[in-house]
Amino acid sequence: MEKTSDKTTFIPKNHFLKGFLLYIPVSNQSKWKLTLAIALLLVAGIILLLPSSLPTPARITIFTFLLAGILWSTTSINAGYIALSSVILLLLTGVMSQKQFFESLGSDVVWLMIGAFILGGAVQETGLAVRLTQMVASKAHNVRSLFWMLTSVLIPLSFLIPSTSGRAAVTYPIFRSISSAVDDKQTRRALCLLMPTIILVSTIASLTGAGSHLIAKDLLQEITQQNISFGQWVLYGLPFAAVASYASCWVITWMFLDKKRLQRQLKITQIQPQPLSSNERKTLLIILLMFGLWLTEAWHGLETATVIIMGALLLTAPNFGVMKWKDAVKAISWNLIIFVAATHVLGHSLITSGASKWILKHIFDFSHIDSTGSHFIVLLVLAIISLTSHLYMTSHTARAAALVPPLLYLGISLDVNPVAVLFLITLGMDYCLTFPVSSKALIVYQDMDAEGFRPQDLLRLSTVMIPIHFGLIILFYYTWWNWVGLSF
Repeated sequence: MEKTSDKTTFIPKNHFLKGFLLYIPVSNQSKWKLTLAIALLLVAGIILLLPSSLPTPARITIFTFLLAGILWSTTSINAGYIALSSVILLLLTGVMSQKQFFESLGSDVVWLMIGAFILGGAVQETGLAVRLTQMVASKAHNVRSLFWMLTSVLIPLSFLIPSTSGRAAVTYPIFRSISSAVDDKQTRRALCLLMPTIILVSTIASLTGAGSHLIAKDLLQEITQQNISFGQWVLYGLPFAAVASYASCWVITWMFLDKKRLQRQLKITQIQPQPLSSNERKTLLIILLMFGLWLTEAWHGLETATVIIMGALLLTAPNFGVMKWKDAVKAISWNLIIFVAATHVLGHSLITSGASKWILKHIFDFSHIDSTGSHFIVLLVLAIISLTSHLYMTSHTARAAALVPPLLYLGISLDVNPVAVLFLITLGMDYCLTFPVSSKALIVYQDMDAEGFRPQDLLRLSTVMIPIHFGLIILFYYTWWNWVGLSF
């Protein structure tokens, strides 16, 4: 064996493993094999312990979900690859048909995300996001006002850019330019923590804030035949997103900055006010038109996905649009699209195979939650399950696919409002601040900045923010959401 580095031993050419395994680091390969072997043994053992009365399709579906969840949480294998492989396993074992598999690629969730990525690409291409953020940041006189102003700007970005990682990528250059005006390492660290935190906490403001929202909405319609419109989502989510974001800002300044640092003056270059360019005006006009159609969906019947595809076509129209079609296609995260489509199929298989009902029944038998007459207990259980889900399933979209079906069935069996159940668990699943691996937005800021936040900083923040988030859910349920009709 030849040593090529201190950390990696490479396989020689005469090794019995050839072909695509040639020159793969032994350490990484061994780790992957060990993880996969343990995962298979663990999942197989769990499946063998399941009662024989459980139908074979449900048994295979549970096996597939457990295996995918373990691989998502313990390996560095691409999440989309794991999801698609899991779907193929269901297809080959007869749990789902080829027609169901290919129909998922034409789901409105997939097309909504394609349109949303094109919209995000146009916003980035024209510089609208950078213009807005720099305009606000340049007006900050000290560190305290900078933090509050950045929070105010980051909240509405959930309407414009459809993924948390996309918003992190767009705002990171802004963070770099602003942090250069800060001469204190601790303040830069707090600022680096603030940006992804607000991006994540404000996700619930918009239906298009994350792909998991779209999957959850689709599952709601499929399971309960009920729907939640774009306007309803804004009504329920925007106030919570604003309060939670400003609360997060206050907690970060309180935990990581002292009074002296907060009052320190900044020297951020004042940008010269310039009129909007033609492309910026077109983009704003199309965005406003889409918002208007989304908010009035009940009147004209055009669904969210249809509207955003129309907007995407206008943004890329020859001799009118703000970007070329080929550039718009490049802005789409096809890996995420495939992942969303595959997890959508996985979530559907939980329903059609009977696995969700079986799991739910046993949860009921164990916890006796189905016999409780207290909506408060139901609210507590939903909040606890959803707020902690990021600890054992790191993928945002995978959490939605795995948890939404059984929890919706829980709501149906308890005869409570399924829309309220769906929104509450989605809100809880949006919280993922404990570990960097729980969100790509956190990874972007941690990996890209040498003086960024440390994992222990995030853990400290989460120990305070989880109780606050939990308290806000209880408070909003008995006040705002109850007043606007989102209650059990």
